[in-house]
Amino acid sequence: MGSSNISNASGAFDGGRIIAVSSNGTYSFTKPNRESITLLAGLGVEGDVHAGVTVKHRSRVAQDPTQPNLRQVHLMHEELFAEVAEHGFSVAPGDLGENITTTGIDLLALPTGALLHLGEDGAVVEITGLRNPCVQIDGFQDGLLKQVVGRDESGAVVRKGGIMSVVRTGGVVRPGDPIQVVLPAEPHVPLERV
Repeated sequence: MGSSNISNASGAFDGGRIIAVSSNGTYSFTKPNRESITLLAGLGVEGDVHAGVTVKHRSRVAQDPTQPNLRQVHLMHEELFAEVAEHGFSVAPGDLGENITTTGIDLLALPTGALLHLGEDGAVVEITGLRNPCVQIDGFQDGLLKQVVGRDESGAVVRKGGIMSVVRTGGVVRPGDPIQVVLPAEPHVPLERV
């Protein structure tokens, strides 16, 4: 999916909108949709099990619980749902554990450090990298992992399971809210898994 949005001289452009917000206070693969979520600066989504200054994902806690949490807010593009539907999978917002489901923006093409201004309440997240989908996705729907992690023509791994971010400025985020993207100074650094 290519971005059709053109940035202005400041590197900012309108980037689509939010179609759903989701959170869960307990560990589970999916997250229920909400009427709104509150982003807390430096922490993540209020009441979400993955909020915090240090890592909260179980595998990362087991490695080193003092690591900074670069995965406070998970964003995913709705366009992925249509792509996997072509292969017989049914996925809806929140099903893959994302906090914010977007439309109209090529999240995977954004550079590291891009800022997303979400809604009218002033919330801002900074993109830290790509989600690294795990085998739990196949527990949700058998064979789905191959649809969200694959290889390109050159054999390089392609991760399509959304992007991760940290909250720079808190605020309330709701479905229907606009997204404005502010790109960092060049040279842009492509997203890597975090």
